[in-house]
Amino acid sequence: MKLGRVELPLPDVPRLGVAAFRNRIVFHLVFIALALATLALAVALLNEERQRNAQRYEQTFAKSLAEIVAQLRHPSGQLALMNPEPAQVDAGWVAPQLLPFAAIDFDDATKAQRAVEMAGCGLQYPGGASLCVAVGSNAYAGGFVYLVAGMDAPPLVSRERGALDLADVHRVQVSLRQGDTEQHWLAPVEMLDAQRGQLPGFTVDSADNTTLLRAKARPQRDFRGWVWREGPCLGAAEPCARRTTVSIRLPVEAFREALFRPGGPQWPPADLARTGLRLALLGPEGDTGFDSATPGAQPPLTLGKLTAALAPGETLRITRGNHVVALLQGADVTGAPPSPWLMALIQNLPAPAAPRTLSARDSITTPAGRFDITLTGDLQGLDRTLSASAARLAWPVAAMLAAIALAWLIIEIGLIRRVAALTKRAATLSHQLQAPERFELGRLDLADLRGRDELGILAGSLSDLLQHARDSLRREQLRAEREHDQWHAVGHEIMSPLQSLMLLHAADADPSRRHVQRMQQAVKVLYGQASPSEALAAATLAVGRLDLDAFLRQVAANAAYAGIAGVVYAPAPDPAWVQADEYPLEDAITHVLTNADRYRLPGTPITLALRVEGGLAQVDIHNQGPQIAEDQLARIFDYGVSDAQPQDGARRGQGLFVAKTYLAKMGGSIAARNVADGVVFEIGLRRS
Repeated sequence: MKLGRVELPLPDVPRLGVAAFRNRIVFHLVFIALALATLALAVALLNEERQRNAQRYEQTFAKSLAEIVAQLRHPSGQLALMNPEPAQVDAGWVAPQLLPFAAIDFDDATKAQRAVEMAGCGLQYPGGASLCVAVGSNAYAGGFVYLVAGMDAPPLVSRERGALDLADVHRVQVSLRQGDTEQHWLAPVEMLDAQRGQLPGFTVDSADNTTLLRAKARPQRDFRGWVWREGPCLGAAEPCARRTTVSIRLPVEAFREALFRPGGPQWPPADLARTGLRLALLGPEGDTGFDSATPGAQPPLTLGKLTAALAPGETLRITRGNHVVALLQGADVTGAPPSPWLMALIQNLPAPAAPRTLSARDSITTPAGRFDITLTGDLQGLDRTLSASAARLAWPVAAMLAAIALAWLIIEIGLIRRVAALTKRAATLSHQLQAPERFELGRLDLADLRGRDELGILAGSLSDLLQHARDSLRREQLRAEREHDQWHAVGHEIMSPLQSLMLLHAADADPSRRHVQRMQQAVKVLYGQASPSEALAAATLAVGRLDLDAFLRQVAANAAYAGIAGVVYAPAPDPAWVQADEYPLEDAITHVLTNADRYRLPGTPITLALRVEGGLAQVDIHNQGPQIAEDQLARIFDYGVSDAQPQDGARRGQGLFVAKTYLAKMGGSIAARNVADGVVFEIGLRRS
């Protein structure tokens, strides 16, 4: 018999106390504390950095203003202060700047170069050339524009005095634009010696005239220019190129008129920013040694360049009286904009010791007047800078938190949750075993907890141990059921002969009747206590030589004593010897007759017929009545198969099983088949 799996329902899961979850609660609290400590450490470092930045900024704030003021007090800084407005002339034209000193000593090369370098007014061109176009800060110095240029030039070809054709000599072309009017000068080089020459200025009609002077042309009296060639040769090639300086003082009539305007001189002129000049050094054969219209010139220092010296959040305000000359803001931190939540976090940190807003003032006196410098700083700019730094540091903090979360997840799913599941299932099983009203060993399913780690081995061992206990319990239950059925089989087999004895001793006055009744009562007590399959399988038959014809005569004659009337047998002409045990064979045929008697039509006989075919002797037991369903012809010989209800404690569906079992032990067989008027049971035995 194949053992089935026992599935007993488990009772409700018991409620576990807090102590059962204490370790799990501690584990969760530890990880929460670790995550909070990481965040607290990051916030503490952020607050400390904010405090340090505020203190450092307060200490360096005054120094920052001092550095800016020192830069503005330098002549180059004063030049930027005195020329805050950008030029409004077209490209290729250079607007003159107001110098921080009265004039340039253009007659001395060293002084002119030093003045340009100090003022920082020179435009720097590719190749090392420079040009400063400026006017003096003193109105009474005259209405002149100074042009000081430096360049690398070969030996200059000098003009012969009185020559009008300048195509084969070096000359300087100067152009002046004021509004819609332009003036042009040609200044040929007249070398006085190898290092020094003068530049007489001749007025020409247009900028296209670069080679020819008018007849009887005279140089303009106030136009003064000089050229110097200094220093060593700049290369090994010939002719030798040297550093060349051109210094020109250009008279401007409009500037002179502004000096004598009613109400006092106006200086600098109002249209200074709209005045443009152009200077070019032209050589023989159309060669251009220098041209101020060359693109790529770098302008001198402007106030806008001071923005680089300002920190984020700082504001530099430059005023002259009530007029705001410049208002500069420190550039924000480059890159991604600050995170709003980081900014909110930083601003809600404990306030630093330094004030939120710092301010410092100073003043600078120039020839153009007094300039007030005010520097203000806001710690919010530091907060934005700190936010940008914190955004980069947020990734390591996020990585640490992710590592903590991953470790928690691995331990929670891989260990804690499995331990909790094992604890709950074990508690359920323990609660079941402690039930006083019944004993049921439920199934502790730990297949999902098995594994190669320590917990998996423990879960597997517990599962195997419980399965072994359940199998043992099931075997004990089956053994008890077999004992029960065995007692039933014994009682069933004893009840048949006792029934016959009751018929033989039917009289109430018969003294044997009482003893038979007592035996029946005792058997009824034991009836239904064991399985016939096990009992009959263990039974041993004494198979011998038996005359089947004589045996059937006796069975038919005694059938009435077993309560089966109307059994008819037609004797055979010759004996039929078979291999059989007389008493088990009688029990088997009696069970078949009992079954036939139950289903035959009232008043009809049960016939027994014997026929011999080869090595077999065949007994046909025929009863008239209902036929057996085709799908039940083979199943009626199985234990417990019957359509009749139990009566007086006697089970149904066992007699044909006993008959089949006994006949099988004797080497015989039994089968049933339907005929036209009923059913025939065929019993086959081997002939002896």
